[in-house]
Amino acid sequence: MRLNKFLSDAGVCSRREADRQIEAGKVKINGMVATLGTQVEVDDEVVYNGKTIKNTAPKVVIAVYKPIGVECTSSQEVKNNIVDLVNYPTRLFPVGRLDKNSEGLILMTNDGELSNGILKARYYHEKEYVVIVNKPVSKAFLHQMSSGVNILDTVTRPCEVEKLDERTFKIILTQGLNRQIRRMCEALDYEVVNLKRIRVLNIVLKGLKKGEWRPLDEIELKELRDIISKNVDQVFNKVNEQ
Repeated sequence: MRLNKFLSDAGVCSRREADRQIEAGKVKINGMVATLGTQVEVDDEVVYNGKTIKNTAPKVVIAVYKPIGVECTSSQEVKNNIVDLVNYPTRLFPVGRLDKNSEGLILMTNDGELSNGILKARYYHEKEYVVIVNKPVSKAFLHQMSSGVNILDTVTRPCEVEKLDERTFKIILTQGLNRQIRRMCEALDYEVVNLKRIRVLNIVLKGLKKGEWRPLDEIELKELRDIISKNVDQVFNKVNEQ
């Protein structure tokens, strides 16, 4: 098993963060500093930041209401990180990111396979947001947002956009470009005043207050895994048909 997957499955951090920690020289295998792409064998001793890591933790998934000002990182070196906010008894890492100046739903887990299934851009997984902007939402703005906006040397995927009141709209994205909604608004001469994520796939924010978290119930978790599995199969079948 690749080292980044081993660390992810053990609940240490996401694969992406694992690669960063490996590059920083914070991971050792059998006493030797590990490198990117290293394979872990059954009898290997893996040490991260001086602590021996074993892949024995039960799988956990929780929903968190991240407040503004909290960083979505598992790095303990970052002040106001989401791991410290949640203070879960075992090590969990955030699934993806929600920028520091935004609030709302973020999932946390120690299940690397589930995390990677959610984050794969090609699966078109839905994330829903409520956004307040600095001036009235026009029909032209809604049309352009839903049709695609030129940012980061690409055009965003078509998406669902609905006006809620004069300066508030709801948007459902199926991709996760860096600061995507803020960049889309800026490109159309709007400024985001408040951005809240209210849904990731079938998991909703409803019922949580800022800074609170809850474990997913069995029905939610089964639906989540079923959605991921179905989307993976659909992509696999399309590839085989080509």
